[in-house]
Amino acid sequence: YIKIGDKECEFNKNFRLILHTKLANPHYKPELQAQTTLLNFTVTEDGLEDQLLAEVVSIERPDLERLKLVLTKHQNDFKIELTQLENDLLLRLSAAEGSFLDDTDLVERLETTKATAAEIEH
Repeated sequence: YIKIGDKECEFNKNFRLILHTKLANPHYKPELQAQTTLLNFTVTEDGLEDQLLAEVVSIERPDLERLKLVLTKHQNDFKIELTQLENDLLLRLSAAEGSFLDDTDLVERLETTKATAAEIEH
């Protein structure tokens, strides 16, 4: 149920509401922002320049554009892997009982995570 005014109304969980504004920088109450996703489609001069440059490179040097796409995908994959490693490590640390230094499996996992993170960042 959702409360509208003083009345509770039933609603479909798949319902989506999309609002559009011409305001450059709209201000909403924090309660509303916490329950919504705000998308800013404003095109900046730098953003437009990046898009045009990418288009020129894709026409003039398609090999470089393909390489850029591959490298961007690798970078995103590494970010995902790093986040997963952090989450796994935090989960293991929070579940550890007593001194985690006595848990050899946890210490080994910490060292492996540290080495993998260093490899990803370089």
